[in-house]
Formats: sequence, structure tokens, C-alpha cells
Amino acid sequence: MSLVDLIMPKLGESIMEATVLRWHKQPGDTVAMDETVLDIATDKVDSEVPSTAAGVIEAILYKENDVVPIGTVIAKIKVAGSVAVAPSTPKAPDNTKKVEDIPYQPTTTSQSQASTGNGVRFYSPLVLNIAQSEGIGMAELERIPGTGQDGRVSKKDILAYVANRSHATTSSPAPSVPVTAVVQQPQSALAAAEATPVVYQGNVEIIEMDRMRKLIAKHMVDSKRTSPHVTSFCECDVTNLVLWREKIKKEFEKREGEKITFTPLFVEAIVKSLKKYPLLSSSLDGDNIIIKKDLNIGMATALPSGNLIVPVIKNADQLNLVGLTKQVNGLANAARNNKLRPDDTTGGTFTLTNVGTFGSIMGTPIINQPQVAIMAVGAIKKRPMVIETPQGDTIGIRHMMYISLSYDHRIIDGALGSTFLNSVSKELENFDIDRAI
Repeated sequence: MSLVDLIMPKLGESIMEATVLRWHKQPGDTVAMDETVLDIATDKVDSEVPSTAAGVIEAILYKENDVVPIGTVIAKIKVAGSVAVAPSTPKAPDNTKKVEDIPYQPTTTSQSQASTGNGVRFYSPLVLNIAQSEGIGMAELERIPGTGQDGRVSKKDILAYVANRSHATTSSPAPSVPVTAVVQQPQSALAAAEATPVVYQGNVEIIEMDRMRKLIAKHMVDSKRTSPHVTSFCECDVTNLVLWREKIKKEFEKREGEKITFTPLFVEAIVKSLKKYPLLSSSLDGDNIIIKKDLNIGMATALPSGNLIVPVIKNADQLNLVGLTKQVNGLANAARNNKLRPDDTTGGTFTLTNVGTFGSIMGTPIINQPQVAIMAVGAIKKRPMVIETPQGDTIGIRHMMYISLSYDHRIIDGALGSTFLNSVSKELENFDIDRAI
């Protein structure tokens, strides 16, 4: 008999940890190859983890609701010596591994040793970004005590350390104090403050956020802290687009078996503009800009719970309008019915969100990290507009829409952001009303 490790699988770009939702097996239970052992969740999607071997569950190493780093051993399976098993650890990276799949690590001559289950101390991208911006090297980072899972350094830990570090440099010289003592004092004060009950005045109702809303909230706060956001706006005349869709939608549905919405038309315009301005489809890795050649467009989709998820249209530039429509409808339906797979929400290089679905005329969306830009489209409204013709100006009723682009000002300046947005607007305004389907 031998033991096989079941590890927390990698679930996509930028996902560094997952929460254990439910164990389907307990120690002593038999399990078949590929049979579901547990359910896990990230800020993007819930997923099942299958067994990598046939045998008996020997040990479960984490409890439900524990947050576990990717690559950590989460259970052990006892298998017969003659039974062939699937690899229990991730494959070693090959020469084709993309740069964006490799978590950023500051350059150093040594690796910090194990406080996580896989033998290497884990640092989240957010912690590394804060360390880099504050000039904290790896050697100094390794000395910061962590209060997170398995001693991991959390955002609170490094911010408390930075605050004390700044205070120490501006105050008068004091006797040398161990780093542990410096860090623990504000942490203790913070813990005491958090433990103090809050009294609410008046008639209130207290609703605890569900798990996904907590993860979304963290993702949004981390994004605002990581990227300096700038938002540009553009007014767009989409009359030709609206009239064309109205004209062909019944024939399109009859021929293709799919309803055509505005979303695939927006995605098509975005893709054409991204080819002209590829910097909008990129990410940052330290001081390196990683331009993504695969144009994978995320589309923010509302779930029945009211939360949002962002399924991704892979290689959108290689799909025609029919293909885009089927991808959009398929992913939207899967999201509403909780049928999305982990791969459906990974690999996005640019995101589209339609705030007009809920009646808003414009929005200032938050960047979906590690991307550098996100575009919002507002509600389409009829308005009287000045129309310029060779015979002179006239007033006409036009279908108008505001579009907005939030972008990471570290690498995208206002000129490029506005130019890209204007390019998308022109693609929509110049839509061929006589286009064949």
C-alpha cells in the first residue's frame, strides 16, 4: 500500500487560494479515480475537486471553510501498490508556459522556507506589490511575522509593518527592538478594536455578506489598491446598430437557433480596437508589461443571487458574429444556472460590463485584476441630436449610448485610453446597416 497526495489544483490566472466548501468523502471512505472528493470556491467560481487515484481516504488535512493556497496537499489517499495512479502533484512547467501564469517574485538569491504545506512561504500578489512599492526586499519580507493561514503574511501584517517602519524612521532614535515586537503591537491593538462590539443606532437590519460577496468585496478593494484608476467617457450614436439588429433578429434566431443581443456586437467592436491598440490587452509583472496576444474577453454577468461573475470568451478575435453570439449566450446561461466550469472564468485579457442592462446610462467600472482595462456600456436612449449633412444641419431622433473605459494609469495614459474608447465608438457608429448575417 502507498499514499498519494491530493493537492489543491490551480484554477486559473491570478487565483492563489481557494476555500474548502464541503467534503464529499471522509477518512475511511473508498474513492474511485475522478470521483468528486470535495467542493471548493474562489472569488470567480465554485468547483469540484476529483480524486487523482482509486483507493481509500487516509487523511483530510483541512476543514470546511479553511482557505488553502494553491498547490497545497489537502488529503491523502491510500492506494494498492499495483494500482496505477494519476500524478498527484502539478506538472513541472515546460518551455511553453506563459509569463502571465507565473506569480511575481522579487529577485532574490534565496527562497524563504516553508510555512505553507508545500515547503515554500507563499506571498500573495497584493503583498508583493505592497512590498515592492515600499522598497521592502525579500530578506526583510521574510522577517515579517504572518497571522494568516500557516503563518502567511497578510495585507494587514505588511501594512502594520510599513506603518511602524515609517514611524521608526521619522521618530527619534530608540533602542533596537526585534521586528516581532514592533509588528505585534499594532496587530494586538487592531485585534482589540475589531473585538469591540459596534452599537448601531435607530431601526436597522444586519445582513451578513455571503461567501461570494465577501470574495468580490476583497477583489474590488485589492484592485483599487493595486491600480490607479482613471475613467474616460464617450457618447456613441448606435442608431445603425439598433436598426440592423431589429431588422435581422427574427431571421437570425430562426436560422441559428440563437437570440442575438447587443453584447456580441460590442465584443466585436472591442476586439477590432484591441488589435489597433494592444496595450489595452496586457498585464503588469513588476516592471514588465505583458501584452496578451490571445484576445479573451470577459463579460460581467449577473447571477440569480445578485452577485456578479465574469465568464470569458476565449480567442474572441477568431470568432465571427454567429460564433460570438453562441459563446455569449452559452456562457450567460451557464452562469445563471451555476453550470460554469473553472476554465470558463480564467484567462481574460479585457472585460466588458453592461450597466445599461439595469437602466444606468453610464458607469465607472473597477478593473478586473490582473487586467489593465474594463469597458462599460450604458443604456441605449432615444434623443434629439444635431445631424450634419451636405445640405446643412438638421435635428433627428437618434439611438444614443454612453460608453466608459476604466484603465490602469500606471501604463495607460489618458491619450491612449481616450483614443481606444473613441475607436470602439467609431466601430459602433459606422456599423453597416446593410450587413448580411
